[in-house]
Amino acid sequence: MAEYSEKAGKKVEQAMHEMKEGKLKTGMSRKVMSKKQDIAIGLSEAKQVGAKVPKKKY
Repeated sequence: MAEYSEKAGKKVEQAMHEMKEGKLKTGMSRKVMSKKQDIAIGLSEAKQVGAKVPKKKY
């Protein structure tokens, strides 16, 4: 099972909150509409900060 840090969880939670308010945007300045995309953005931001996020499995 993948282990995510608390910091990663908080980033995803923050991204979910922004999506519900309609403030979260994609790289192309469009509103985020799906939860999967929202979670991906949160994990990406957490990775940039240095949080523990497991690698993708193919």
